[in-house]
Amino acid sequence: MSVNIAMIGVGSISGIYLKNITETFKEINLIGVCDLIRERAEKAQAAYKVPKLYETMYDAFADPEVDIVLNLTRPYEHYGVTTAALEAGNLAADWDEGRELVALAEAKGLMLGGAPDTFMGAGIQTCRQLIDAGEIGQVIGAAAFMICRGHETWHPDPEFYYKRGGGPMMDMGPYYLTALINLVGGVKAVTGVTKTSFPTRTITSQPHNGEVVTVDVPTYVTGTLHFDNGAIGTIFTTFDVYYPYQARLEVYGEKGTLFVPDPNGFGGPVKLFKPGDKEPVEIPLAFDYAENSRALGLADMAKALETGRFCRTDYKQTRHVLEILTAFEKSSDAGAVWPIETHYDRKPAMKVNPVHGVLD
Repeated sequence: MSVNIAMIGVGSISGIYLKNITETFKEINLIGVCDLIRERAEKAQAAYKVPKLYETMYDAFADPEVDIVLNLTRPYEHYGVTTAALEAGNLAADWDEGRELVALAEAKGLMLGGAPDTFMGAGIQTCRQLIDAGEIGQVIGAAAFMICRGHETWHPDPEFYYKRGGGPMMDMGPYYLTALINLVGGVKAVTGVTKTSFPTRTITSQPHNGEVVTVDVPTYVTGTLHFDNGAIGTIFTTFDVYYPYQARLEVYGEKGTLFVPDPNGFGGPVKLFKPGDKEPVEIPLAFDYAENSRALGLADMAKALETGRFCRTDYKQTRHVLEILTAFEKSSDAGAVWPIETHYDRKPAMKVNPVHGVLD
């Protein structure tokens, strides 16, 4: 089995995808790359011995050898690129665009999915196993925090983080929310309070040092999650705060608390705290893919495409997360609880396959 992949967008995140697609995952095959900056695509083609360099994304979409288009463009470009790919027959920045993409995929009978795939890694899958086994009893709540002071001091091109499709919730929220719905379940409503603390940002990183960016999105976002099963979650994401730690994710149960690893990664540590413990106990990881395994979800989609089984990163999950992400600002603007239209049922957990790079 080998499913052919065309990569659209060869920016900073593409390096780990290029490495994992060509070296780790044995059932997918990168056959072409494309980028608006041709030099990027040329370097990737040479470094990873990719057979094809597409002049435009439309050339990739028209290639009959391509089975899956991997969209690694910037957030505000996701909708246009994905729409073009679906129209050709082969995620969005807001909820309306997301619904349009789903409708288009369904109308054409095509598979649509989206990142993140970190929830499929060893860390969060071990947490899910503990929850499903009843180690913390009935889940009663959860908390997620992503706190930092923004990206303009280190990122080479940080402006898009403060434009449509950006902001801390749209940038990092998908990792936390995807982990939470896989651990706790679907969300039926949210309550949000948001603000933009600073109207402009001055870039101090190179090559745009000194440039001033106008901030168009909320950069301080707090929310309450009303889960289908009655659990209550809180989430806080910000680009406005100086803080010594960035990631924190916890799940609270009637019998104990689970400290979940950074959902932006694939590994641990996983820690469990129960009555009688003086300190949380670290739990050994029970699954594969503890290293940086980006493209794990792509490999899973390829397996689903070939075998007809479910896809763990399908549009139903991505659509549910996208609706939640965009609901916090709507709730804040309305000053009311905002209902979630979509329903989400957790997919089966990962299985341990003895061959690294081959999925169940």
